[in-house]
Amino acid sequence: MIKNILKGIVIGLANVIPGVSGGTMMVSMGIYDKLIHCITHLLSEFKKSVLFLLPIFIGMGIAVVVVPFGIEYLFAEYPFETNLLFVGLIVGGLPAVWKNVKGNSIRIGHIIACIAFFALVAGLALMGETEGNAADLSFNFLSVVKLFAVGIVASATMVIPGVSGSMMLLLMGYYHPILETITDFISAVFALDMDGILQGMGVLVPFGVGVVVGIFAIAKLVEIIFEKFPLYAYWAIIGLIISSPVAIFLMGGIGSVTVLSVIVGAAALAVGFVAALKLGE
Repeated sequence: MIKNILKGIVIGLANVIPGVSGGTMMVSMGIYDKLIHCITHLLSEFKKSVLFLLPIFIGMGIAVVVVPFGIEYLFAEYPFETNLLFVGLIVGGLPAVWKNVKGNSIRIGHIIACIAFFALVAGLALMGETEGNAADLSFNFLSVVKLFAVGIVASATMVIPGVSGSMMLLLMGYYHPILETITDFISAVFALDMDGILQGMGVLVPFGVGVVVGIFAIAKLVEIIFEKFPLYAYWAIIGLIISSPVAIFLMGGIGSVTVLSVIVGAAALAVGFVAALKLGE
């Protein structure tokens, strides 16, 4: 259970950071197929699915609560080292994915799928260099509907390996407003500020409901793809994993590079790589 909580923390951490894919982290840690299966068979295999999903979602919840308070500082002060940590976490999962295609003949379609999804992620990262107009989070019917729809889009992309849900929020102009709302809401809870709590719930509840709906909707589609076209799916994921480091540096930048930052960055890369290998066992 502790191991799955740790996996959930890594996935939640990835979903908060633009350019880093929570779906890719699921693949890297060897739980993607099982997680999708448990989501799509939640009712028919309720006890088994809940026992697997609960610690992962607890870990994700911990990450979502804790990360917003420190992640922007780390990326502002140590972008090169922090980005390399996530590159290590992502690339460390490549051997686990490669096992699924190793020994099978490589077709032109597999290569096309790999290249196409590489280009998709790199293209989204290039588009995501600047954020659009700030989102309106005032509490009214239209805003609630928008937040619900944004939650669906963000969560659907969170489930797809290689595509960053937070990057999609950034493109839609909701990333920083949602992140600030989370931190304000948590602060209000600790301060027992009912006005702040209600204001946060007015944003986070419709967004959260949209996230849940989006996860269940896309999970079934992903399951069908893996059942019908497993090799194409895994080659597409390989393209997504390879492109993820490119997307991370396009979205996050590297800041100033010094000898010390290179040494620390190399250590962070190694730590991330080994952690992904161990969590994927």
